[in-house]
Amino acid sequence: MIEVLVVDDDTRVARVNAAYVEKVPGFHVAGEAHSALEALRSVETLPRIDLVLLDHYLPDQTGLEVVQEMRRRGHQADVIMVTAARDVSTVQAAMRQGALQYLVKPFAFAGLRAKLEAYAELRRTLDGGGEAEQAEVDRIFGALSAPSEPGLPKGHSPTTAELVRQCLLKADGPLSAQEIAERTGVSRQTAQRYLKLLERTGRARLTLKYGDAGRPEHRYEWATRA
Repeated sequence: MIEVLVVDDDTRVARVNAAYVEKVPGFHVAGEAHSALEALRSVETLPRIDLVLLDHYLPDQTGLEVVQEMRRRGHQADVIMVTAARDVSTVQAAMRQGALQYLVKPFAFAGLRAKLEAYAELRRTLDGGGEAEQAEVDRIFGALSAPSEPGLPKGHSPTTAELVRQCLLKADGPLSAQEIAERTGVSRQTAQRYLKLLERTGRARLTLKYGDAGRPEHRYEWATRA
């Protein structure tokens, strides 16, 4: 289980966010905190914290100051900012200080679930250890950029959808499902399923490549480069 500390100055919001976390398989709320002091004390005293869902506007310090103090004390728990702070300078500072994700309030459960699923995918990738080829590096960074509101049918992962999307965006021309599978590390069947979904929703364009014999090959490209 991924152990989560939920930090928000509003106790009601903290309870709601904690309930959201508990609904996502593989995650468990280890504790709640409502100030910077409580957050730092929790990180020090709880048996294990893997991830901190951290509000920026706390009564005694900012969330970014909490991150700075955590790192100064040697705590390496990952951080996802969950806050109403929308100014670009705060977002930029969060990135520079190592926040993995930034979720702007208010948000629906689907938004937080997508961030948590992306984080879980990142941990699975990193837990493999060893050296990373470019495709593996792309998967790591692709996991971090999973969309906030996936809007995907049941049974579809926003992380996988983002991997396929990024692959199409970076391609110089149309790609087959097999080529997508090789570049992203998913199976050919999975790549085909997500490509069909992107085509149905108008985000990918299907072209047919005719060979000397047999059925034409289905090839896909991103519908817009905007």
